[in-house]
Amino acid sequence: MATDFSRTLSLLRQEKGVSQRKAAGELGISQALLSHYENGIREPGLAFVVKACAYYHVSADFLLGRTLNRDGSIIEAEDVYDSSGEKGSLRGSILATLQKNLVVNTTGVLFELLGKTGDREAITAAGDYLGDALYQLLRQLYRQGGGNEDLFAVAPSVFDGGLVAADMQLCALRYRQALAAQEGLPELTPESLTGQPGVGQSAAQVFHSVDERCKSYQH
Repeated sequence: MATDFSRTLSLLRQEKGVSQRKAAGELGISQALLSHYENGIREPGLAFVVKACAYYHVSADFLLGRTLNRDGSIIEAEDVYDSSGEKGSLRGSILATLQKNLVVNTTGVLFELLGKTGDREAITAAGDYLGDALYQLLRQLYRQGGGNEDLFAVAPSVFDGGLVAADMQLCALRYRQALAAQEGLPELTPESLTGQPGVGQSAAQVFHSVDERCKSYQH
């Protein structure tokens, strides 16, 4: 419970825009204890969970990471906001539809925010980075399906040697450098990333999934 709970508890506080000290006071606990809860050091009792649900206006299932819906209902593939305008385009796999919507929605959040910066290099580098990722995934799938790799200009041996993966890392470097060179970037808050209607929920889920995978590697 600690991993899902702590992550959600911290995100909800940031979304509410209150300090850890203020939230702790209004929840009737010490700041140190709230910090332990948010960092997964300690697990709360039922009384605190109930109080936190009322404070953040969410269900216990949402707070514990058992559902993406704040009211506690189970999320289905069709419930994830589809910003691509192609509802129902993936058939036969609810999981594929769910993952497609999460990625499309979160990519939309990224480029909407990048568009506000007006930084063409950062926008191009982000697109190139994602293009490299898609290239690798689709080429591996195409290969396993028996496809003729003459379709691609990069030779199979060079692809297997990691050239596209290396280009992906160079794109990430270009992206970081472009952003670092920017002056007067718009100030961003947790709400900027996860608060957009529909798509913000997808971004929050992507953040959560990546954090959980990466945290598991540290043990």
